[in-house]
Amino acid sequence: MKLLSEFVKKRRKEVNLTQEEFAERAGVALTVVRKIEQGKTNLNLEKVNLVLAMFGHELAPVERKNIDDETR
Repeated sequence: MKLLSEFVKKRRKEVNLTQEEFAERAGVALTVVRKIEQGKTNLNLEKVNLVLAMFGHELAPVERKNIDDETR
């Protein structure tokens, strides 16, 4: 989850929004944004995708083989 937390925090700061402003625009509770940015692992996938949609992304299954290939 660290990659997710870093991605969201970095992108939120790039668009110059506070956590509160970002949560409001994404249509999620402030606690959702905080949990994501803190790297919590007990997250609601639907809420995570609402947050990621702000950047034109979504969380989806990817073959493990593809991930391993990209990290080499």
